[in-house]
Amino acid sequence: MELLTSRSTASTPQPKDPSMTTHQPIGPVDATKVPRYAGLGTFARLPQIDRVPDYDIAIVGVPFDGGTSFRPGARFGPAAVREASRLLRPGYHPELDVEPVYEAQVVDAGDIACTPYDITRAVREIEEQALPLISGGNGLSGDKRLISIGGDHTIALPMLRALNKVHGPVALLHFDAHLDTWDTYFDQPITHGTIFRRAFEEGLLVEDKSMHVGIRGPVYDRNDFLRDHEFGFQIIRCSDLDVIGVPAAIQRVKDRLGDTPVYVSIDIDVLDPAFAPGTGTPEMGGLHSRELLALLRGLNGINIVGADVVEVAPAYDHADITTVAAATLVFDLLGLMVNRSKADATAVRELASASRSAS
Repeated sequence: MELLTSRSTASTPQPKDPSMTTHQPIGPVDATKVPRYAGLGTFARLPQIDRVPDYDIAIVGVPFDGGTSFRPGARFGPAAVREASRLLRPGYHPELDVEPVYEAQVVDAGDIACTPYDITRAVREIEEQALPLISGGNGLSGDKRLISIGGDHTIALPMLRALNKVHGPVALLHFDAHLDTWDTYFDQPITHGTIFRRAFEEGLLVEDKSMHVGIRGPVYDRNDFLRDHEFGFQIIRCSDLDVIGVPAAIQRVKDRLGDTPVYVSIDIDVLDPAFAPGTGTPEMGGLHSRELLALLRGLNGINIVGADVVEVAPAYDHADITTVAAATLVFDLLGLMVNRSKADATAVRELASASRSAS
C-alpha cells in the first residue's frame, strides 16, 4: 500500500476564483514510511493522475526519439528520469522558498503513447494527448500546467502547438548547445534540430521575446546564425557567460521575457558532457550543473506556462548523473511554476481588496 502524504501549509495558495482547485494537495509517498528506493515508480513518487480529483500541474513522459540525428536512446529518458527522481526529497525547496508538491496538486500523467516509426504521426499523437492535460481550467491560474520529459527535442513542437490552443503564441526560453532552427535534415521538415523553425513559421512564438541560452560548438554554415536572428531569437552563448557572468545573463533573460507567457525548453546537452554524458549529441564546453541551476532559479517570477526536459539518453550515462540532473531540473521547474502562481493569486486578492475598499 502506498502512503501518499497530505499536509497543511501556511503558504498554500488561496484560490484565484471558484473554478480553482481547493482541495488539500496529495503529495508524494511518505519517505519516512516507505524508503525512496521502493514503492511507486512515478516522478518523485507523486500520485498518478487518476488518483486525485483534480490537479494543477501534470508531469508527462514522451518516450519518442524518432527525430534524432546522431545517437538514439532518448526514448528511454522518461523511465530513467523517473527512477532518478527517487533521490529527490520533494518537500521544501530552500533556494526558491516553496513546497511545490504541497502548495499545488502535482501529478504524474504517465507516458504519451506515440508511434516510433512515423514522425508526422507521432507529433500529431503527442499534441492530441497533451492538449487535454493543459486545457479545461481549474488549475493554479485558470489553466493547468504541463512539464514533459523526453524523448528527443522533437517533442517540443507538438507541445508548443497544444499550448498555442490555450495561450496563443508564447515566448520560448531555450537552453541548449544547439539552435534547433535548421530548415530540414535529410529532407525531413520535422526533426530534433528543426522544431523551433517550424514553431516560428507556424506563429507559435512571440518573435521579439524568445531566446537561446548555452549555444556553443561549430555549425554547418555561418548563415545558421543569421537565419536564427531573422526568426527573432537572441542568443546567450556559453562563451558570453565567461564574460558577463550568470547574474547579468539572468537579467538579460528577464528583460527579454518580461511578463510574457513563456515555454521553457531544456535540452540536457546544454550541460557540459562532464555533467550530462547521457545524451545524443554532446558538445564540450557547456554549462556546469550549478550554473544551469543558478540561471533557472534566478528567473523566479517569470510566467512559465509549460516546459520540457529532453534528450536524456540513459544508455550513455554514468552513475545516473545525467538523469539526476534532469530530475532536479524538473523539480526546479515545478517550484518556479508554483511561485509564479502564488504571486498571481496574491495580486488578484490585493486587487479585489482594493476594489472593495474603494467602493
